[in-house]
Amino acid sequence: MSVPEYTIMTVVGMILVVGLELFVFRSGIFRRAKYWAALSICLVFQCFVDGWLTKLSDPIVIYNPQGLSGIRFPWDIPIEDFGFGFAMITAVLMLWQWRLNRHAASTGEEST
Repeated sequence: MSVPEYTIMTVVGMILVVGLELFVFRSGIFRRAKYWAALSICLVFQCFVDGWLTKLSDPIVIYNPQGLSGIRFPWDIPIEDFGFGFAMITAVLMLWQWRLNRHAASTGEEST
């Protein structure tokens, strides 16, 4: 039996990004409606693109099934792709907001 590497790395990535936000950067994105709206928009488009790329009937991207949990939803999308997308989008927006907050603090402006 092999270890589902992509599943493990996805979970580690999600925990790492949430931990960095809560304990290191503290950018405040989880309290912002703009973050949740941006995440929702990205995940909706991810469904269309990823669904087309990974559909089991005619895949363009083929994953090693031993590296995945085997859960696919919707349209045959490996569930790990959503976790990876969450971690990637959250990391970028967290760092962006953190820099905006630092700039605003140094200039006395209010961050957006």
